[in-house]
Amino acid sequence: MLSKAEARKRRCQLFEEEKQRQRSELGRIEKIEVKYQSVEDEVVLVMNRNISTPHDCAKHISESITKMSAIAFVDGQIWDMHKPFTGNCELQLVTMQTPRSGMINNAFWRTCSLILGAVAENAFKDNVNVHLHSFPYPVIRSGSFVYDVFIDLPSWQPTDSELRAMSALFVKFINRELLLERLEVPCSIAQHMFEDNPFKYQQIPQIAKDNDDDKVTLYQLGDHIDISKGPMISNSGLIGRVTVTAVHRLTNGPVDGLYRFQGVALPKGIMLNHFAYSILENRAKKLNTVTWQPHIVEHEMMNNVTASAN
Repeated sequence: MLSKAEARKRRCQLFEEEKQRQRSELGRIEKIEVKYQSVEDEVVLVMNRNISTPHDCAKHISESITKMSAIAFVDGQIWDMHKPFTGNCELQLVTMQTPRSGMINNAFWRTCSLILGAVAENAFKDNVNVHLHSFPYPVIRSGSFVYDVFIDLPSWQPTDSELRAMSALFVKFINRELLLERLEVPCSIAQHMFEDNPFKYQQIPQIAKDNDDDKVTLYQLGDHIDISKGPMISNSGLIGRVTVTAVHRLTNGPVDGLYRFQGVALPKGIMLNHFAYSILENRAKKLNTVTWQPHIVEHEMMNNVTASAN
């Protein structure tokens, strides 16, 4: 049995090895043209196909754009800042304050869920058996982002001080301004990486089956790696105020022993007074009843959520 730190290190090593393997199979580097459209001007950048990303383009433009860009639109399609281009394209870089807030908010909420999983995994000592299970598709109107975690503590009821400690751990992830690096891997590689987690190991074949290319999309945040279709925001530093508001034991979850971690956050630069933010916190303390449905393709869920929100 590996310790939690050893398991994370092993997963990161496999992630890096697979990234290098994919890079080595690219062969000759092909140049592409990326047309970056800003409010003021249009710039044509010569980049590398299947290597260069919107984040790389942002670094060619300005430091402020690199720091503030949350996600990209490539030929009108939402795109991770760290996802390589596949050919000539038009690029837009958007911040958390850019219109089209629905798609950006979904990416923000989804990233918060992923980090909440990292918080839960790091919050317990090695003598406590902890396995991340899953997090639902982001439903903003639910009032909280969530992550369902198996914890071998049947009667645990977190104290206020424990919730504050987890909030502080979340803030540490924010302050490190960690990139959300994306990598698509074959099903077998994903299972090898998560063989220490019985839930994700079992979920991976179905996740791969739901994708056209039979691959699984992973995101790396520091030494934490998780599974999600994405997209995620560019880096954890784009998150501002955050609170881990509650942990509820799920009595009717898909497996026994699941706890639902819940939180609320604001994008960096969005300010609320204490009273207004406390309303959001109190709402996020109530049990969030959204469900995780692995058999539903995420873009179909996005359409349903968008239609409901409208």
